[in-house]
Amino acid sequence: MLAIIPCYNEEQNLKDTIDSLKTKAETIDFIVVNDGSQDNTHKVCIDNNYPVIDMPFNLGLANAVQTGMRYAYTNGYDMALQFDGDGQHLPDYIPAMVRLMREASADIVVGSRYVTKTSRGLRGAGVRLLRIAVRIATGTTLSDPTSGMRLFNREMIERFAIQMNHGPEPDTLAYLINQGAAVLELPVTMQKRKAGKSYLSALGAANYMIRMFVSIIIVQWFRVKEGRT
Repeated sequence: MLAIIPCYNEEQNLKDTIDSLKTKAETIDFIVVNDGSQDNTHKVCIDNNYPVIDMPFNLGLANAVQTGMRYAYTNGYDMALQFDGDGQHLPDYIPAMVRLMREASADIVVGSRYVTKTSRGLRGAGVRLLRIAVRIATGTTLSDPTSGMRLFNREMIERFAIQMNHGPEPDTLAYLINQGAAVLELPVTMQKRKAGKSYLSALGAANYMIRMFVSIIIVQWFRVKEGRT
């Protein structure tokens, strides 16, 4: 199993994130995908002997995750975990995510903050909007479609590694559900980042939610239908 850690300007958080991962999930391999960071993220990786792939410049989350998926696919991993470098994701839940994937034959397991809790504030409104969009488009309820803590099986690794339009976003989850993928959720708690700030501003987050809503409701119906391998 491989943890894919996409990073953009996470020099202040990365070491604590990986220390926690290595302590609580010590058998898991990991790869840092440094997405053209302008700070010392690369130096943190070199100083601590972390395996790292350096992108030539900032290509965005989708490209960073796909790069990690290609690495996982090429190196024969049977599971890949998308795991943020900002410290918000807690490795304590990884064994339960793996267990759920195996016992329920899931293709994707999403670490969800809102299975038992209510999403609040402006971000919460966006999450609820996308939850409604996914339900309309697929008939499936995902309580936390925006969660970036996702575990993928071998088939999904291959799809994300090869298909250019498979971004790590809610619209791709909806698309894959409609293609027959089994997407399950596991309740998790996430913590606030300890340092730095998100690359998404309030306006950027609002634009993101609107774009995802349109993609889930309309655009996905024009994507090429792949079917299961």
